[in-house]
Amino acid sequence: MSQQIYDRVALIGLGLIASSMGHAMKKWNLAGSVVGHARSEETRKAALEVGFCDEVFDTAAEAVKDADLVVLAVPVLAMGPIAAEIRDHLKPGATVTDVGSVKQAVIEAVAPHIPEGVDFVPGHPLAGTEHSGPRAGFATLFRNRFCLLVPGHARPVAVERLTRLWQGMGANVEQMDAAHHDRVLAVTSHTPHLIAYTMVGVADHLAQVTESEIIKYSAAGFRDFTRIAASDPTMWRDVFLTNKEATLDILGRFMEELFVLQRAIRMEDGKTLHDYFTRTRAIRRGIIEAGQDTAAPDFGRVKAQEE
Repeated sequence: MSQQIYDRVALIGLGLIASSMGHAMKKWNLAGSVVGHARSEETRKAALEVGFCDEVFDTAAEAVKDADLVVLAVPVLAMGPIAAEIRDHLKPGATVTDVGSVKQAVIEAVAPHIPEGVDFVPGHPLAGTEHSGPRAGFATLFRNRFCLLVPGHARPVAVERLTRLWQGMGANVEQMDAAHHDRVLAVTSHTPHLIAYTMVGVADHLAQVTESEIIKYSAAGFRDFTRIAASDPTMWRDVFLTNKEATLDILGRFMEELFVLQRAIRMEDGKTLHDYFTRTRAIRRGIIEAGQDTAAPDFGRVKAQEE
């Protein structure tokens, strides 16, 4: 059984990431108690029914009282207002962190509201599914996934304690500055999601392809776009609005690469296509070797393996 790291943890926002944290902290005894807040009464009730929170509160201010760790797990554009709401209710010596996919915008919105004597350690667990809500979480979501922390001006002891929490939940923890984080994630997550949303949108607008055909033949690659494009729309809206520069830069580079492939297809340049696909195939092998996915057939889908 793991050693308890925090006496009281407050989860502000009770979706996939927060619920998974709650399950993990309880499974491995990492926190004495886990409390939470969500705007929706339905979500608050679900958190208690599922059992990853010991108590839930109607307001964020109530939830953070006496908490040693406060986790902001709300959409990026909501973090500033939440930070302003809780600032006068934070326990001296507490740590505030977040799980947002963007870091510079979160720091700009939250840091001004962090009172003296409270540490702010922005974070980002690189884990998730296409599902959302309090019933979507599970304790092993973070196992062998990376969690990036941006220590900033936080005390080393606070960063070390938060690191131990994430490690206790199964994550590999690394530190990164905010600007570099946002650029890396624009490549590895944000732009791929935008492309997936676009591809699904294109299929939706093609009159010559019927809806039944899109569904019936989706195993030919389109299915994986739809899985990514099924992610929480509010979260991704906020990501693109708050990581605009990095995403637009990477999207521009993507368009340049697309033009190269477009020309190769038009000119029937098989060598360019083969060489390009060979290089990109190596990236997939690297991801598998790093333990960030499985080489099992059908992209490791449990359903496919069981069938």
